[in-house]
Amino acid sequence: MTPSNTDDGVDWRRVANWIGLGVLLIIVGVFVATAVPQAVGADESYVVLSSSMSPAIEAGSVVFVNSVPPADISEGDVITYDRSPGGTTSRVTHRVINVIAEDGQRQFRTKGDANEDLDPEPVSSAAVVGVVTFSVPYIGHVITFSQTRMGLLTLVVGPALLLVILEIRDLLSGTGDREQ
Repeated sequence: MTPSNTDDGVDWRRVANWIGLGVLLIIVGVFVATAVPQAVGADESYVVLSSSMSPAIEAGSVVFVNSVPPADISEGDVITYDRSPGGTTSRVTHRVINVIAEDGQRQFRTKGDANEDLDPEPVSSAAVVGVVTFSVPYIGHVITFSQTRMGLLTLVVGPALLLVILEIRDLLSGTGDREQ
């Protein structure tokens, strides 16, 4: 009997390795889907920076957005749209409260679920990026952190340096197991 076996004959170390691999694949899959939203059938993905859509979509979530014709957007849909104050482009994700049709054009009155007031201006059809199809909580925090200098050091340089150190240690200690 090896140290990882118990009386029932199950190799718990192997089971733990497979569970760990499964968890790792899920985590990597979520980050790949965020980077390449087309992999999960979405057109775009965005990190939510505020809690204006709480509790439905919390700050730090990633929303996956599909482009849809303005005629297909209705009350209750959550949309992402461009808002350009002061010449900088920013995206907002809010719920459609009312659809206004004037002169053959559709505009949308929107509001964050956590906000008391409607957004100040109606959203034109041209500003709509798309409808939110689903969101993944917390992942946006990691993505935002990874875009900082400390995040780069922690998530890229640190693990790469650790890998190099472990490989050098293995080479120097002769763990090649040449004689078996």
